[in-house]
Amino acid sequence: MFASGPETGHENRGVSRPLLVPMRFIWPYGGSRVFLTGSFTRWSEHIPMSPMEGCPTVFQVICSLSPGYHQFKFFVDGEWRHDDRQPFVNGNYGVVNTVFIARELDVVSPSVSPEAPSRSHMDVDDVFICSEPVPTISDADLEVSRQRAATFLSRHTAYELLPDSSKVIALDVNIAVKQAFHILHEQGIPMAPLWDSFKGQFVGVLSALDFILILRELGNHGSNLTEEELETHTISAWKEGKVHLSRQIDGNARSYPRCLVHAGPYDSLKDVVLKILRSKVAMVPIIHSASQDGSFPQLLNLATLSEVLKCILRHFKHSSSSLPILQQPICSIPLGTWVPKIGESNGQSLAMLRPNASLGAALSLLVQADVSSIPIVDENDSLLDVYSRSDITALAKDKAYAQIRLDEMSIHQALQLCQDANSINGQRCQMCLRSDTLHKVMERLASPGVRRVVIVEAGSKRVEAIISLSDVFRLLLGV
Repeated sequence: MFASGPETGHENRGVSRPLLVPMRFIWPYGGSRVFLTGSFTRWSEHIPMSPMEGCPTVFQVICSLSPGYHQFKFFVDGEWRHDDRQPFVNGNYGVVNTVFIARELDVVSPSVSPEAPSRSHMDVDDVFICSEPVPTISDADLEVSRQRAATFLSRHTAYELLPDSSKVIALDVNIAVKQAFHILHEQGIPMAPLWDSFKGQFVGVLSALDFILILRELGNHGSNLTEEELETHTISAWKEGKVHLSRQIDGNARSYPRCLVHAGPYDSLKDVVLKILRSKVAMVPIIHSASQDGSFPQLLNLATLSEVLKCILRHFKHSSSSLPILQQPICSIPLGTWVPKIGESNGQSLAMLRPNASLGAALSLLVQADVSSIPIVDENDSLLDVYSRSDITALAKDKAYAQIRLDEMSIHQALQLCQDANSINGQRCQMCLRSDTLHKVMERLASPGVRRVVIVEAGSKRVEAIISLSDVFRLLLGV
């Protein structure tokens, strides 16, 4: 009976111990009960797989296997399944997945046991780990994908983003800033277009970044803005001083757009995306006017990259092969901001903070690093949560901003105030593995309210990268 079980690596008396390599098998497609079986169990034993902490739809198990060629399948809720995103062949047991383990491995120590795998240089979050490097996408496939994506975006217009029924909120520039941010919090929106009734036109956008700058200004002892003045300080007055203020904050000379970036309903989706990317904004208002001079404008919708991404996924749903890049694992694509490997010094660093860091430090990092979110990690860099710009609006509730000091409140305390904000299906952190395909990442990013996905290491949830909506569109358009 023992001979028919998995290769456990137990040592028999008088027999030398064989070289065994710990392999992590992952089933990322959900289920209630998931088992693994294969040639290494002589197809006679089902090995139970366990859901990953933080990723209940991802099941994993570690088995120690001898070098060579192995076949395997999954038994999911009473049905035999294979992963068509991994190598597979037709065998004696139907369609089965395959994995090859080289005999000379320089990425894992033979002493690693399946019960207590050590942290090696092996990418344990790659589905069915192999010592061979993951091939990068070819230039030809990347160019074909970009051409077809650009063609689709050029042939469709912003009009197609208009929902059958929706509510669009705009704010008058003459209302108080405090009241405006209370409205953003109550409506659960991160920003809103601004209407100037005197000019009869939309003149800008009020966003979470404005609130961050205001809170930092309130904490500045040399500030001319007081909490009392904030009660009556209008949006118009704040916008007038914003450009001057932004150039003084920590020497950051980022220029904020002084004119409203908007699009018309018949502008192409490509033009809408490029406006968002070039202006570094989260959305652009879709405004229509029947007059040639632009008078009597109508606010039709707020176009976001998430809505455009949904259009792409719907269009290529049944023809994903026409975009070869969709089935590529994200670790093989030049996409997102990754934690540099040992010895690497190039590229943008990935900003992370501990939960005991101050809220003031988080806000400074959001402004200085010009990012929209910061992963909150433990001492092992394992993901705990994410603090985003939009989370700051939670401080508008019950005038919480007037009762705190940014340097005394921790990020952990700030997150407790907004634990229900930006939550998707009860999960604030949208996570993927480096072995996941671009298509899966895009599906996550197309969910309402999601603007970035955190790439974590399987098991440990150690942060490896962040991929944002902007990253995906820069890749697809080559900008």
